[in-house]
Amino acid sequence: MEELILFIQSIIDLDSEETYSIQKLFKPKSLKKGDFFLAEGQVSKHIGFLVKGVMRYYINHDGEDKTYEFAKENEFIGNYESFLPKAPSVKNIQALEDSEIFQISYEDLQLFYRSVRQGERFGRIVIEAVFIKTLKGLSSLYTGTPELRYEEFIKKHPDLQQRISQYHIASYVGVKPQSLSRIRKRIFNQK
Repeated sequence: MEELILFIQSIIDLDSEETYSIQKLFKPKSLKKGDFFLAEGQVSKHIGFLVKGVMRYYINHDGEDKTYEFAKENEFIGNYESFLPKAPSVKNIQALEDSEIFQISYEDLQLFYRSVRQGERFGRIVIEAVFIKTLKGLSSLYTGTPELRYEEFIKKHPDLQQRISQYHIASYVGVKPQSLSRIRKRIFNQK
């Protein structure tokens, strides 16, 4: 819980009453490697703060998993497309490692916005960051070559290379694992 409170305090001020309220609103959840925070077809009922572990976001397109994002410690996870309108998700969020999360329901998030003085400001800042991350990912998908997408992955997630399988990284880059090996070799030889 300390990591969550520190993260929130890095964006907004909290008094002791608000800190206590947050501790009551966010509930701990553990996931084993391979478990889903959200599976396709489910309605997203929670947004989570990842304290420990790595998650991957993916869609299943014609029987093939297409990874489009990763999340690691001290990041919020969720699918707002499902969470806000309470609609079934077309996306999956899966633990790639044993993970610890503090999650909050839609109703408790509304209470957070009302009971924490700068709660709505915090929500706006977090969702703005999610929006920018989504737009950058979309731009990269349409304009970046697989090699460029891999280089961006390395810059964005230098600590995740050893924690995520090459299969998932290849899926994120948009190539088969064999092609990723060739890309890595070319980049290594250029340096």
